[in-house]
Amino acid sequence: MDEPRWLNEREMAAWRGFVAASNLVARHLERQLKEDAGLSHTQYEILVQLSAAPDGSLRMTDLADRLVTSKSGLTYQITQLEKAGLVFRRSCPSDVRGVFAEITDQGWEALRAAAPGHVAAVREALIDVLTPDQLAALAESLATVSDRLRAADG
Repeated sequence: MDEPRWLNEREMAAWRGFVAASNLVARHLERQLKEDAGLSHTQYEILVQLSAAPDGSLRMTDLADRLVTSKSGLTYQITQLEKAGLVFRRSCPSDVRGVFAEITDQGWEALRAAAPGHVAAVREALIDVLTPDQLAALAESLATVSDRLRAADG
């Protein structure tokens, strides 16, 4: 059996920095959205994805892929958003197994109300802390990681 490729000091610093920063940013955004809009970060992202779809709806499987979440986790969040009147589910006319989630007028209102505070929190926690060069390097680096992992999952 081959010896593991242990992380060197620089690699360990990068890994630990990524874990700490991603957890802290996620916690900051979760808190801001809960306090200001009564939404979880996942619920907010669901509304964002639905609002970006041409007719305000997406198949649940496509929505789960875009959010990088499990179908069961998405089903739970959609149920909560349905109870709040922010989305509704409808059957796919061409596939009896297919289900769409669609944003409601109330969902649009909630998203419009939550967006300014959310973008301010994103700026405060991440964007405005970095120089333009750091931001470009971060975007490029994280896209490389995401692309590789999506390809491996595909």
